[in-house]
Amino acid sequence: MNNATLWRDFTLTGLQHQPEWQIPLFLVFLAIYLTTMVGNLGLITLIMNDPHLHIPMYYFLGNLAFVDVWLSSTVTLKMLANIVEKHSVISFNECMIQFFSFVVSATTECFILAAMAYDRYAAICKPLLYPLIMTTRRCIYLLVLSFVGGFLHAIIHESFLFRLTFCKSHIIHHFYCDVIPLTKISCTDPAINYLMLFIFSGSIQVFSIVTILISYTLVLLTILKKKSEKGASKAFSTCGAHLLSVSLYYGPLLFMYVHPASSQAGDQDMIFSLFYTVIIPVLNPLIYSLRNKQVIGSLRKMLRNKS
Repeated sequence: MNNATLWRDFTLTGLQHQPEWQIPLFLVFLAIYLTTMVGNLGLITLIMNDPHLHIPMYYFLGNLAFVDVWLSSTVTLKMLANIVEKHSVISFNECMIQFFSFVVSATTECFILAAMAYDRYAAICKPLLYPLIMTTRRCIYLLVLSFVGGFLHAIIHESFLFRLTFCKSHIIHHFYCDVIPLTKISCTDPAINYLMLFIFSGSIQVFSIVTILISYTLVLLTILKKKSEKGASKAFSTCGAHLLSVSLYYGPLLFMYVHPASSQAGDQDMIFSLFYTVIIPVLNPLIYSLRNKQVIGSLRKMLRNKS
């Protein structure tokens, strides 16, 4: 250890690809990133400008769009640089900042998805009490707690990363700085890091998934009891969109951070990471907006006013 070289700069290998795929991959991910920005920022603008959308459901949706912009910018911009440069050098401090930003945004999204499920439960199962249950103040509290939870979760993992020393290699086989690829090149025993990852990441995911499943199970039971086909169809449409987004987001996360670390496979990790860092942020505006008549109506009204 005394004679080992302690690396302070890393090289992100990014997605392994042949040279002839460099330009097509860059164009594809650039198009995805620009679509993510337009879709999510457009949704935020729409919600801010339309007073009819100033209700808890759209407050949550607007913050989800903001977090998607944050998450995508944290990961995709560096990945685009990796593709252009083939091997992108990142300093230790930049790596820690990127990891911190990633954990905050990914964790906050988990909490916001759980809050959205609770909001739909209150709206559909307790319609008469909904204005009392989901007040503006309570909505703000849930959003603040979501972001605070994201920051606290990031601080925990960041503090345990600083105990690691890196002398095995300076090459991170990933397209962004994440805890598992970093522990693989550490010459310090990462057992405590894996334990913290399993405890905190696992607990957050289990809590949010259980909240979502309970909320939508109660919603489903309430819908089946209703005789109104129109109301049931509207509720199914809204909740179906939420469940689709949740399934696409949590599936890869559970595989990445809850199963034993010994079974991690580098290339497979990167494929799963693409889903919740690149694909989900571009899909969420489509999933929530195209199936929402109120958002579509507000968009048409705004376009008519501008034209």
